[in-house]
Amino acid sequence: MSTQDHIYAHFHPDERAFVDRAWEWVLRAAEAHEQRRTDFLDPRQAFILTTLANRHPDVQVRLDGGYTGAERCRAYIAPDYAYISDEEMGILVLSVSSPDRKWIELEHGDFLGAVLGLGIKRDKIGDIHVADDGCHMLVTEDIASYLDVHFRQVHRVPVLTQLLPVTQLQPTQVELKPMSFTVASLRLDGIVSDVFRLSRTKILAPIKAGRCKVNWKVEENPAAQLKAGDVISLQGFGRFKVLEVEGVTKKGRTRVTVGIYA
Repeated sequence: MSTQDHIYAHFHPDERAFVDRAWEWVLRAAEAHEQRRTDFLDPRQAFILTTLANRHPDVQVRLDGGYTGAERCRAYIAPDYAYISDEEMGILVLSVSSPDRKWIELEHGDFLGAVLGLGIKRDKIGDIHVADDGCHMLVTEDIASYLDVHFRQVHRVPVLTQLLPVTQLQPTQVELKPMSFTVASLRLDGIVSDVFRLSRTKILAPIKAGRCKVNWKVEENPAAQLKAGDVISLQGFGRFKVLEVEGVTKKGRTRVTVGIYA
């Protein structure tokens, strides 16, 4: 088995394109002494990159999403001898506000959709913090000025923007809507069907088609077992987190509590 095939064996086939890019970054840092700053990575991509970097003793990786506890982070990849803790990560805050009363109806997905609608790639956007009086969106500095000029509407609500340094970020707590129910088992298809109120029959197709992710990794096995702490997303429906797996009822069913992302 070649080195590349051995690496592929640890990841889902759909992840090969990113694995190839990440491994190239690692090799160039180790062999060509290059230093590179990536765009925003989701937690799964960050895991893949750090896993590959750990395979090479001459490479180090720093992850930074603009604040402690960030979900989406940029990575700085460099030879092990480089001092990178003070390197600029190129992150700015796009502050969004509106005098329109309909602002209160806007949600995380509305802001993300509005940005993507401008032709901006998802990896240019970090975490999005929505509050009653405004929204702080972490963005890469190379597209910040463009957004400041062109980002003027969110779901038909007119908005104003301002660029701020990352030190002025006002993070918000992620809101999870709790939902409890009992299941016969902790199978992926059973829990997803209960959360999104879809029949088992309708849930099988999107899972097998690769539209479901568990902890940001594609999961095509409907029988995969979930556990507390897992984050599940279904394309087109949203995502939720398994908060707690409680005891078994008298009828032999397991009580599960999940939190649905707003």
